[in-house]
Amino acid sequence: MAAGRPDRPGPLRRRRRPAVPTRSRHLGPDGGGVTHSATVEVLRAGALTTVQDLGRPGLAHLGVPRSGALDPAALRLANRLVGNPEHAAGLEITLSGCTLRLTRATTVAVTGAEVTVHAGVRPGDTGRPLSVPAGTVLRIGPARRGVRSWLAVAGGIDVPAVLGSRATDTLSGLGPPPLRDGDRLPLGAPLGTPAPVDLTVSPAPTPELHLMLRPGPRDDWFTPTALDRLFGTAYTVSPVSNRVGARLAGATLPRAVAGELPSEGIVLGAVQVPADGQPLIFLADHPTTGGYPVIGVVTDVTPLAQARPGTTVRFHGPQR
Repeated sequence: MAAGRPDRPGPLRRRRRPAVPTRSRHLGPDGGGVTHSATVEVLRAGALTTVQDLGRPGLAHLGVPRSGALDPAALRLANRLVGNPEHAAGLEITLSGCTLRLTRATTVAVTGAEVTVHAGVRPGDTGRPLSVPAGTVLRIGPARRGVRSWLAVAGGIDVPAVLGSRATDTLSGLGPPPLRDGDRLPLGAPLGTPAPVDLTVSPAPTPELHLMLRPGPRDDWFTPTALDRLFGTAYTVSPVSNRVGARLAGATLPRAVAGELPSEGIVLGAVQVPADGQPLIFLADHPTTGGYPVIGVVTDVTPLAQARPGTTVRFHGPQR
């Protein structure tokens, strides 16, 4: 199966990792051969929790996807709140929350989706630095609104960098594997002081997204009816969506040109139209090449980081 070209509708596939025989993995340097004095212990990983930073931009010509946090601004904010550089690695937590134990006294911050936060028995707030003693169990609850949260810990998650980034790429397999119960993540040394703020407010997810789309490079492969439908009707986010792409359900986009297109480059935000005529918006873990025609490119995919299945999506162009 060519990259970016699913054979049939279904989940966007990723390369399977070999099973790890041990119940506890230390995701530090040398595959676990170095012991760190401070770690994050994963007690409950949840549906999908990954290590993310700002990704690997600028390497697509080498076949390396960008990856990184689906909402870079939310990760940057969490890092600033705990005194980290903005590019430090944190955790991206999807929908069901997670439970962690911190082995040193530190400062944490959670941004993104609307969730409950508890440090031991003490409640915390999203968008606010929270000081915790060594041994604290940090519970991040399921998302009440939105989909993803970002957790920063003072010092950052110090797993080995791959091609300049610690981000987990769920499609290519670069970076550390998605977390599972029993994993231990090393922490780096704190470099700054927590931000002197009481609370920050993040925009609430909306039930309808309006995304700017620039047509091309293959909009001429589609009929005028297809473009009218794309800009004139509403789509909904499909449950079959992930960090690779957001599948949409709605009016089909008929082709004007039959046949196959040789694989060509894919960028963040590319709207590819597979054989079923339903558009697919590529996100951070997108492939670098694909063979279905790209009808346009969304200029900012960040709102899709919090888009639950059923969220309405409408496209508009620069002159529409």
